[in-house]
Order: sequence, then structure tokens, then C-alpha cells
Amino acid sequence: MSGGVEPETPPGSSRSGGTTPVGGKPPRHHLTSIRHCASSARIAAASAEFELDAGTLSLISPTDIRLGFLPVFRSGSYADIGPKSYMEDEHVCVDNLVEHLGLRGPGIPAPGAFYGVFDGHGGADAACFVRKNILKFITEDCHFPNSMEKAIRSAFVKADHAIADSHSLDRNSGTTALTVLIFGRTLLVANAGDCRAVLGKRGRAVELSRDHKPSCTVERLRIENLGGTVFDGYLNGQLAVARAIGDWHMKGSKGSVCPLTPEPEFREVRLTEEDEFLIIGCDGLWDVMSSQCAVSMVRKELMAHNDPQRCSRELVQEALKRDCCDNLTVVVVCFSAEPPPQIEVPRFRVRRSISMEGLHTLKGALDSNV
Repeated sequence: MSGGVEPETPPGSSRSGGTTPVGGKPPRHHLTSIRHCASSARIAAASAEFELDAGTLSLISPTDIRLGFLPVFRSGSYADIGPKSYMEDEHVCVDNLVEHLGLRGPGIPAPGAFYGVFDGHGGADAACFVRKNILKFITEDCHFPNSMEKAIRSAFVKADHAIADSHSLDRNSGTTALTVLIFGRTLLVANAGDCRAVLGKRGRAVELSRDHKPSCTVERLRIENLGGTVFDGYLNGQLAVARAIGDWHMKGSKGSVCPLTPEPEFREVRLTEEDEFLIIGCDGLWDVMSSQCAVSMVRKELMAHNDPQRCSRELVQEALKRDCCDNLTVVVVCFSAEPPPQIEVPRFRVRRSISMEGLHTLKGALDSNV
């Protein structure tokens, strides 16, 4: 297989399902975790007020300390084959990136984390290869860590070309890819395809990625400008996504301009205390559930048991109840060791009939029009 040596898969990883941690609230101790498909809630811990060890604390910017907020990463994931006869989804979770990669040194901020979901099609080869190698390609790129966007864009293209060159992979298989790289309070989402990242901000859903459907106006114009067509919602009448890694039966030679591109779209945010958790999932979830519904459900469950792995499983099970017709993969990432606080809703003399979820949806719509 070309494209570099694959990172070793840790013992105990599996292709679907999840594991449940013992106890309702995660412990406050330092753990390194990388999980591909089976996940339990882990806290990347700290000393002093934020419980960070001395090596990590030395990498935190003074600005973050002065502001009094530093995220603590813990995640849980769950995957299910759904009604399909085979599983093509893959995912990865790294709650402590600095320790996992041994990246202690000048210019490497901390704490750090990495998450990704990959929705394969035409077989699982492309999704499996990208899951195993994308983090390696990012961190070995010459632009890392000075220019994260350039490093990630280069890694997506490198993975795409490696599949084309491989003699052991089905070069006609493909995958969408969404990755989340976090250093300190900076969260960077890279998306190619129709996976989605949604931030839970005090109960309100904030979408951090755009679904790359061929029928989307921006993508359709890009496709047509490059000589492609969109027929009945499909790129060139064949593929239901406008961006993907692999699928070399639809691409020309390496380096040529093609309507189907592996290049990701980026969204960067600065985390604050209002940012409580992140949900990333393949399109099997979002086909049957709105972003706001998912955020409202996860927040309610975190307040009850504070376990992101259980939240991931509950989202998958709810999607199955809604007659999802695809594989399902969900990752929930929390930014605090504590559960979300109760939101105080002002009491009006006139009784209102709108729900809390409706209020957040309305606020999101108003904010987007500002």
C-alpha cells in the first residue's frame, strides 16, 4: 500500500458499536485515548485549577489562562450498520493529541485533540485507509503546525492520491471526510462531503460545516464551471456528494482539475465557556434529524448522566427509530468535565406555547440574518 505507513491500531478497537464507562461522571485523571469505533468517555486532564500537568501547562498561551477558560476534552462514539448489509463508516477519536503524538515543543499549543468521521461508498477501502492515515499525513506535512489549513488540505489530497497509486486498495471506492483539529481554544473543522459538525452553544445548534450535495447552489456552480453536470441530485448522474476522497473512476489523472474534488472546506472557531459540546456524524444521522434536535437531545442527556458515549448511542438509536436507511456513526465531544448547566428561562405573565428547541431554532435563524 502506498501513501505512507499506517499508524498501528490499538488493541480492542472494533468496527462498530461502543463501550460504556463505569459510573455516571468521568474521572479527573490524565488519560491518552485513541478510538476508531469503540469509545468511552475520557478526560484529557489538567493540574492546578484546570488540572494540567506541568509539561502541558507550559504550552498554554497566557491569554487563555487570563481569560479563565480552557477546554477539557472527553469524547464518546457509537456506530451501527443500520439496515445495510455491510458497514462502510469509519471514525477516529483522540482526546489527548499532544501526548498521543509526543508533540511537546515550541509552537505546539495544548491541550489538543483530533476527531474524524468518514463515510465510505463503493466499498470500505477508502474510508478505512483515510481513518488510519489522515492524522499521520497532517502532522507530517511541512506546514504543520504553523499553517493548519494548509497541512490539512495537503493531507486530504495526499490521501486521495495514495488511493489512486495503491495496488492493494480498490481505487474506485470513495469516502467523505470530516475532521476536527483542536489546539487550545482554537477548533478547526475540515469537511469534504456530507458529514456534519454541529456545536452545542448553551443549547443552541451552530453548524460548523456545509453539506456538499451536488444540488447545493455553490457546489452545482463549481461542478458546472469545471465541465460536470448535476442530474437528479447526482454528480454526473453517479455520486450523491460533490466532494470526496477516492472515486478514481470519476476523476482524470492526478493533478487534473475535476468536478469531484477531495479538497475540504474549513471553519475555524474560538471556543468559549458557552460552547458545551460538539457533535460530528455521517449523513445517516442528519438525513433523519435536524442539527437543533440533536443538540437538544445531547444536552438533555448530558445533564442527566454526563456521558458522551451514551449520548452518541442514544442519537444512533433515535435515528434508527426514525427509519434511517444508512450506516450510522456519531461522535460527541465535551469541552468540560462538568455537565451543562440548567438554562434559566424567564417567566412571562402571558403563557407561551413555543418549546425551548423552538426558541433556539428561532434565535439561530435571526442570528443568521444579522
